[in-house]
Amino acid sequence: MDSFKVGIVGCGTVGGGVVKLLLENGELIRERIGRPVEIAFVADPQRERALALGVPKEKVFPDGIEALKADCDAVVELIGGTGIAKRVVEEALKKGRHVVTANKALLADYGEELFRLAKENGVSLKFEASVGGGIPVIKALREGLAGNRIEAIYGIINGTANFILTQMSQRGISFEEALKEAQELGYAEADPTLDVDGYDAAHKIAILATLAYCRFVKTEQVFVRGIREITPLDIEIAREEFGYGVKLLAITKLVNGEIEVRVHPTMIPENHILASVNGVFNACFVEGDFVGETLFYGKGAGREPTASAVVSDIVDLALGNTYAVPECLFKGENLRVREPEEFTSSFYLRFTALDRPGVLAKIASILGKHNISIKMALQKSIEFDGGVPVVMTTHPAPKKAISLAIKEIDALDVIVKPTFVCMIEELEERA
Repeated sequence: MDSFKVGIVGCGTVGGGVVKLLLENGELIRERIGRPVEIAFVADPQRERALALGVPKEKVFPDGIEALKADCDAVVELIGGTGIAKRVVEEALKKGRHVVTANKALLADYGEELFRLAKENGVSLKFEASVGGGIPVIKALREGLAGNRIEAIYGIINGTANFILTQMSQRGISFEEALKEAQELGYAEADPTLDVDGYDAAHKIAILATLAYCRFVKTEQVFVRGIREITPLDIEIAREEFGYGVKLLAITKLVNGEIEVRVHPTMIPENHILASVNGVFNACFVEGDFVGETLFYGKGAGREPTASAVVSDIVDLALGNTYAVPECLFKGENLRVREPEEFTSSFYLRFTALDRPGVLAKIASILGKHNISIKMALQKSIEFDGGVPVVMTTHPAPKKAISLAIKEIDALDVIVKPTFVCMIEELEERA
């Protein structure tokens, strides 16, 4: 059988990993699929990166757009971002080339137009590596769980944030200390905004929601909150008093025929399996109506795991598995995405108040006025941020009611700092 020729645009961390995998395991791949996968070209402004991996110099180009003139069956975009990467993907699709990408930002923001372009040109746009690194959650949603109505997805899909929260939980250190350690270990960028403020996870859950619910979801439709405001005290109280762990969860779920798509710090029962996912590991907990509960766990980033996911898409194409997304995405049957104020959840509330009589009563009165039922309440006899911490958990309540109540409570003269609010997912406890 003829070789399947791939052009790789971008030879950085992931691109270099793909080149290395194809060169080192090329014979293994040929034996498994009955067809060789050949590198047609590698394009990168730093040509020496490809040359150092053993790519022949005649196959190395400095410009990704120019390289597309070379003959190939598929183009692998591993530049990142939404600038030149978008141009490369568009040009490749227009030339009738299949495309493989790990670019979650590109897909979350421009997925609809790129998938339509692929459909118009009769080619595939594959993206297994865009979510979860080496975890095959995209393939699971697209194929393995295709017979299920997806009821919910709960994902720990940013390793940097998960590492930081793990260190804060296990060692009692501050967010700032944990972030510094993550940067020193290479788990966090010098500018960690995308990771710690939730935007990286938002890109990924937008992709998962698109697949799960057959409607294009963009990043701008995702409710996003990061982890900067979490303190070691919140983590300690959650664990010791309420039996919760704290994770940055990316969530999409069906609620009354509509969908929620959100990323935020979340308290979950410590006995739930997601609470034990620590460090830089990722996990996606998927609930289907027939299959029930499934878990996908593994390394969510890094050169080798992500390269493995990219090559799985290349192999799919070489085997002739060329479809990319469900046909229903193009039929206009869109489930409505709920607004944040429509969410209903249990909540953890930490008020920072002056140590005076009647504080709890004032807070409880305002919550009651907004029909918010208190589940548990406690006051810590410690100095904290200019006051004392008053902590409550609520029974399920509309987020809109919580927002209105907090605005009123924060205006009280006994409240010295803005209230910290954390949603609670009462997932069924299981080890």
